[in-house]
Amino acid sequence: MPEPVPSWELLDRHTLQDCRIFRLQEDRARSPRSGEDHTFFTLDAPDWVNVVAVTPAGQAVMVRQFRHGSRRTTLEIPGGMVDPGESAAEAAQRELLEETGYAAREVTQLGTVNPNPALFANRCTTWLAADAERVAPIRNEGAEETQVELVPLDEIPTRMHTGEVDHALVIAAFHWHALRPSPRSA
Repeated sequence: MPEPVPSWELLDRHTLQDCRIFRLQEDRARSPRSGEDHTFFTLDAPDWVNVVAVTPAGQAVMVRQFRHGSRRTTLEIPGGMVDPGESAAEAAQRELLEETGYAAREVTQLGTVNPNPALFANRCTTWLAADAERVAPIRNEGAEETQVELVPLDEIPTRMHTGEVDHALVIAAFHWHALRPSPRSA
């Protein structure tokens, strides 16, 4: 077994910019190998959730929305930030309802990833909302605008391969969904 990679000593951290949904941080850290100081830039963000919501008919509840980073409309699953004082499960249920108008009796955690450990320390947890049903209209707030699209689960791999679904966290979510134990094997 190889020796563990030693951690860098954090010498200083300060916020360069507070951008409401994340803070740009400048970190000064010391290399455990050379002892030299280096500057790094990181993004401090709250934890995120995303939701694989599946209807009783076996359709994934997805949203189309314009994304300013890529400057295009994407096909994704509902998701967003965990608000202060809110559990990740509560955030998953809230995001599902707000963005789609769908709800499920309960959500089950499928898995957690770090969106990009080079830049982020936060986590994105994927939740399964089985037997999701439409219970309310979409409640987009502020600058958010979503449109619901129901996609048969067996079409998801094709939509990934064609690039129609290319959001890395959405692909990770469907990976978690595919790896979940079968209800019959429990």
